[in-house]
Amino acid sequence: MQLGMVGLGRMGGNIVRRLLREGHSAVVFDRDPAAVAALVAAGAAGAASLEDFVARLDVPRAAWVMLPAGDPTEATVTELAGLMQAGDVVIDGGNSFYKDDIRRAAVLNERGLHYVDVGTSGGVWGLERGYCMMIGGHKEAVDRLDPIFAALAPGLGDVPRTPGREGRDPRAERGYIHAGPSGAGHFVKMIHNGIEYGLMQAYAEGFEILRHAGAQELPEAQRFDLNLGDIAEVWRRGSVVSSWLLDLTASALAGDEDLDAFSGHVADSGEGRWTLNAAIEEAVPAHVLSAALYARFRSRQGATYADKLLSAMRKGFGGHQEPK
Repeated sequence: MQLGMVGLGRMGGNIVRRLLREGHSAVVFDRDPAAVAALVAAGAAGAASLEDFVARLDVPRAAWVMLPAGDPTEATVTELAGLMQAGDVVIDGGNSFYKDDIRRAAVLNERGLHYVDVGTSGGVWGLERGYCMMIGGHKEAVDRLDPIFAALAPGLGDVPRTPGREGRDPRAERGYIHAGPSGAGHFVKMIHNGIEYGLMQAYAEGFEILRHAGAQELPEAQRFDLNLGDIAEVWRRGSVVSSWLLDLTASALAGDEDLDAFSGHVADSGEGRWTLNAAIEEAVPAHVLSAALYARFRSRQGATYADKLLSAMRKGFGGHQEPK
C-alpha cells in the first residue's frame, strides 16, 4: 500500500523506513532536501513541494502529517486539504490537541475528505520495536488504512497474551486500536502522556531518595552507600515496577550514575497540561499527574538529581534534548 509522509524528523522518517521494510511504498516531503534525499536512497519517492507530493500519490490518497503540534500541523493540514480530492485521507500522527482534531475533521468532512488522528508512541525506537497507535476517525477510512497500521505496529511479539480477551478486537494486542471518532485517538494518547509524566516522576523521586540514603544528616546506622545502577537493573528483572522506562533508567545509570550530561531542565510538550484540563472539565481528581507536571515547571528554576533522571528517560525514549 502507498502512504505519503510530510515531515521526516525523528519519527516521520523512521515510520517511512519501517513501511518500506514491510513492502509498502511511500512518497515523502520535508522542507529539508537532505531529509528527502535520505528517504529516496532508502526506496521512497521524493517530492519537491506539497503540490508535487499530492500529485505523486495514488487515488484515493493517504497523506500522513508528522509535524510539531500547533501552527506547523495546522498550516500543512489546511494546505493539503486544498490540494486533495473527495475520498482522500489526511492523517495527523503528531501530538495534536484532540479538540483541534474534532474541528479539522468537521472542516475536511465538508469537502468529502477523511481526517484520521493517530496518537503514536514509540519514539526513536519505533523503527525496530514498532509503534503503539491510538487511532481516531471514521471506520471506513481507518479500515482502509489497516495494512499501514498493521505494518507499523509492534505485533504480538513476546508479550504474554492477556487471559480472557478471546473474541475481542485482535488489533489491541498487536499494538494498535481504533479508539473512536475523530479526536479519540489523540485524546487517548494525551492521557497516555499524562500517565507517562506520573510514572517518570515516581521513578525519578524514588531514585533521588536512594541516592541520598548516605546523607551525613542521617544516623550512621541508617546510612547506605547504594549502587543505583544495580538497583535499576535488578528491578528490571521480575519486579512489579519493571517497565520500559525503568529499562531506560538502567541504561542511563549504567553509563553515568551521576548523570553529569544532564542539566535536569525538564520540558513539557503540552500533553500533560491538556490532560489536566480534561480532568478539570470532567471533574476527575488527578493528584499524581498534576504534581508531575508542576515538578517539571519547578525543574526550570533549579534542577535536582530527579530532574536529571527525567531528562535521561526523555532522551532515552524520544531523543528529546534539553532546552538550552
